[in-house]
Amino acid sequence: MLFKDLPREALMRPLSRNEVVGMLVRLTIFGAATYYSIKWVVEAMDPTFKQKNQAKKRAEQLMKRIGVEGVKLTEYEMNIASHLVDPQTMKVSWRDIAGLDEVINELQDTVILPFQKRHLLAGSKLFQPPKGVLLFGPPGCGKTMIAKATAKASGCKFINLQASTLTDMWYGESQKLTAAVFSLAVKIQPCIIFIDEIESFLRNRSSLDHEATAMMKAQFMSLWDGLDTSSTTQVMVMGATNRPQDVDPAILRRMPTTFHVGLPVRHIHQTAVPLSLQNTRQRQDILRLILAGENLSNAINLKEIAEKTEGYSGSDLRELCRDAAMYRVRDYVRKEQMRQIAQQLQDCQEEEKPVDEERLRPVTQLDLLFGLDKMKESKRATASMLPSVAEVPLD
Repeated sequence: MLFKDLPREALMRPLSRNEVVGMLVRLTIFGAATYYSIKWVVEAMDPTFKQKNQAKKRAEQLMKRIGVEGVKLTEYEMNIASHLVDPQTMKVSWRDIAGLDEVINELQDTVILPFQKRHLLAGSKLFQPPKGVLLFGPPGCGKTMIAKATAKASGCKFINLQASTLTDMWYGESQKLTAAVFSLAVKIQPCIIFIDEIESFLRNRSSLDHEATAMMKAQFMSLWDGLDTSSTTQVMVMGATNRPQDVDPAILRRMPTTFHVGLPVRHIHQTAVPLSLQNTRQRQDILRLILAGENLSNAINLKEIAEKTEGYSGSDLRELCRDAAMYRVRDYVRKEQMRQIAQQLQDCQEEEKPVDEERLRPVTQLDLLFGLDKMKESKRATASMLPSVAEVPLD
C-alpha cells in the first residue's frame, strides 16, 4: 500500500503511545546493530585493535605507578606509554656491575649529575644532560645493565623503545607514533629513551630502504634535533649496540657522548702492573660479584679461574658460574636416586625429606673448572660455525 492510497486523516493523526514506544524500540535495535557492525568491521580491518586497548590500560596503570597524574595523553602517546619502566622497580644498581669503574664514573659525572643537580644552575643553557648517549662494545659486557642502572640512579622515567612499537600497518601511523615518543618524553621529563640494538632500528640509510622506514628515520632525527629548542628540556636518547659501524652517521652525530663497554680490561694509568694482571683482577672482581651470596667452599681460588678466562665477557663468566652451581644439584639428585634404589632393594620405606640447601654441598673449585671446560667447548663449537675472515663478504 502506497502513502497516496492512505486517507489524509490517517497520515495527519498523532501516533499512539504504543506506536511511539514501538518506534523507539526499533530505532534502538537498529542503532545497536549498526554500532556493533561498525565495531566488528573496524576490528576485522585492524587485527591489533585489542592489543591497543590492552596497551592503553597498561599505560594508565604505569602512569599512576610512577606518579604522573593530570597529564593528558593522545592515543599514540598512550601506546608509547605502555612501554614505560618504573625506575624504582629496577633491581639493577651500580653495585651489580663490576669491572667497569671508569665507565660508571664518567656516566655519573656526564649524564646523572645534570639530572640530579639541575637546581644548582637552573638558568644555564650548558648544564644539561647530553642529547644522546651511545653504549657500544661486544655482546654480554653489560650495556643494557648500565642503561638500567643509569635510569635508576638518575630517577628518570625510562621508555624502553623497540622498533616494533613504531611499526603499523596503516600508512602514516608510524610517523605519528614516532612523534608521540618525543612528545610523551617532554611531558613526563626527566626521561631517558632507551633503544637496545639501535643498529637494527637506525642503521645506515640507503636507496633500498622502504619509503615508510625512511620517513620514520627522518622524522625521528628531526624531532630529536628539536629537543634542544628549550634549555630546560631534560630528555635523553640512549642507545646500545655491538655494531656501531652499522649505525647511521647522522645518528652518531646526535650521540656526542659515547662509552666503550668492552671486555674486562682495567685501565690503570701510570702503573707498572702488567696489562694481563690488570685484566685478571677485573675478571676476578666480576666473579666475586657473581658468586656473592652463594655457598662456596673455603678452597675456592677465583684468581686461578680469572687467569684461565682471558677474553671472556661478564655474560660468559656468569654462565660459567651458573654451570658450576648446577653440578652440586646434579650430585645431590644422583645420591638421592642411589638412596632410593638401595631402599627398594632393602624393602625399606622411609619418608622422603624435603630438599634443604644445607644438605647441598658448597660450590668447589672443581665445579668452576668443570664449568670452564664446558664454556670452552661451547665457544669452540660457536667459533666453528662462524665464517672465517676470508669468507665474509665485503660491502
